[in-house]
Amino acid sequence: MSPTSAPGDDGVAAVDRALAIVDVITRRSDPITLADLSRATGYYKSTLLRLIASLEKASLVVRRSDGRYALGRYAHDLGRAYEAAYRLTEILLPILQDLVNRGSESGSFHVYHDAQSRVCLLRVDSHHSTLDRIRVGDLLPLSRGAAGKLIQTYHGKGLAPSKDHVIAISMGERDANCAAVASPIFGLDNEFCGAISLSGPKERFTPEAVSKMSEMVQTAAAKATETLGGIWPNKAS
Repeated sequence: MSPTSAPGDDGVAAVDRALAIVDVITRRSDPITLADLSRATGYYKSTLLRLIASLEKASLVVRRSDGRYALGRYAHDLGRAYEAAYRLTEILLPILQDLVNRGSESGSFHVYHDAQSRVCLLRVDSHHSTLDRIRVGDLLPLSRGAAGKLIQTYHGKGLAPSKDHVIAISMGERDANCAAVASPIFGLDNEFCGAISLSGPKERFTPEAVSKMSEMVQTAAAKATETLGGIWPNKAS
């Protein structure tokens, strides 16, 4: 079916058309007229106006006073979020890999997902033959586990990093056979980003191992925080 002759703007087809509009605007260095949008997309002006109305409500597109269209506030917010996510990966993945290479348990980075759960964004398995089975994208309980404790402490609270809350330990909370130590990470303006954790079978979490890994994960979190523009508690005024 031709995009210009579509009978309606519902469902997947409407989403595809709306994204096509955003794509055209994104590729332009200056705002675009409705006529140019019509030529670039192949859509009738009436179709464009219906779709643009929805895009304007979502702040993805804005109509300027001269009648031309440009990206809206939410589009820029998405861009910043995209850049932040990739910056976190660029900074944290080597740090997790270094922890594992120095003989730690598996390293993960967890962030808030919703009121009941956190999500694993990054993961590097340890070199041990037995592991706790966590994968990127896994949803885990927010109320159980070392990383969950820190996310509950800091997420959405506006709290500055505190020496009293830079380490969390869990022994068999999320999984009876697993344990973890975790430390928080902060970015610009000391905004909480998430938590690094080292986790594995509980049998390997002896007091000596917990003490060593606690120091390792705090050092790693401090390095990540400073790289992201935050201030680690022991250096705060």
